[in-house]
Amino acid sequence: MPIEGEEALHELYTEVIGEHSRSPENKGELSSANVRERGHNPSCGDEITLSLEIADGIIKDGAFSGVGCAISQASTDIMIDLMRGKTVEEAHRLTQLFTSMIKREVTDDAALEELDEAIALKNISNMPARVKCAVLAWHTLDNILKGKTV
Repeated sequence: MPIEGEEALHELYTEVIGEHSRSPENKGELSSANVRERGHNPSCGDEITLSLEIADGIIKDGAFSGVGCAISQASTDIMIDLMRGKTVEEAHRLTQLFTSMIKREVTDDAALEELDEAIALKNISNMPARVKCAVLAWHTLDNILKGKTV
């Protein structure tokens, strides 16, 4: 049985995921995008197109389109919020940190603080069938960053 503090934290995380999946602020078209990448999870049908405006080595703006479960949609929305204004190098490092969190390689909340709201997805690691939903956008972003010259 979770202790009271853990239960409150779980409720907060659930609320963050719910809010981002119901009302994703970053869903839509981005006319200034200069890079787009499609991400697809064939096992559950999640499909996104991540659109970014990257200039001078900085992610200036981002948006996404597509369909998927609440976790994939929330994760994508949260990721875009986090990456806006970051350098390509910072974004790559945060993507690796997020993946390490989901794989339970990094579990210390202090080390994960810089993920901001993305830490709400930490417990997805306890639901193996949903891990691919949570990491879809992050893998899609990583594909963009690996191919983008700075």
